[in-house]
Amino acid sequence: MTAPTGPTGPITTVLWDFAGVCVSSPWAALADAGGGNLELLIGTYDEDTDHPWHRVERGELAILDWVTEITELGKAQGIEIDFSPLQRLLGDMEVHHEVVARIRALRAEGYRVGLVTNNVREGSAAWRAKIPVDDLFDVVIDSSEVGMRKPNPAIYHLALEQLGVTDPATAVFIDDALGNVEGARRAGLHALHFEETEATLLALDELLAR
Repeated sequence: MTAPTGPTGPITTVLWDFAGVCVSSPWAALADAGGGNLELLIGTYDEDTDHPWHRVERGELAILDWVTEITELGKAQGIEIDFSPLQRLLGDMEVHHEVVARIRALRAEGYRVGLVTNNVREGSAAWRAKIPVDDLFDVVIDSSEVGMRKPNPAIYHLALEQLGVTDPATAVFIDDALGNVEGARRAGLHALHFEETEATLLALDELLAR
């Protein structure tokens, strides 16, 4: 099998999401806090809007201010928010060791590897402690630090720019949120939707002709 090629050659760069790919997904805990209404807490996730959670992920709003705004939104809809599941969210996340091992292997093989995560400024130290972020990745793009978030195509372009990649078609991005996958494709990258570890890593190996 021949690796897909862009104008400048084969795929040389692999970009990864954090929560839901490198570690287990936070969506269940978030949904529990909203009584099953995930969209109340995080908005329409395949869009980049002014919802309070989107503003948190862009570093425009503090997490405590998000709590205040979401509480008021909940009251307006007759929903009482229970934020207690969020207190254990990071602690409950399980590391996907096969994914971490594959990232390490790809970097050792000479691929550029980067992390592109929608995240919360106040949780930076905690999520970075889950895996050896700085040892694994050449570049880490945290939405709350750069002021943009997936699925905005600009955040993928920023990651590629920092990696010295000029052609998006020589990169692939992996995420569990379909909207973010589609955002990467709009930015010109190959993209894989992460649903299950073994199947996704196999699909990546096939894409890289590895």
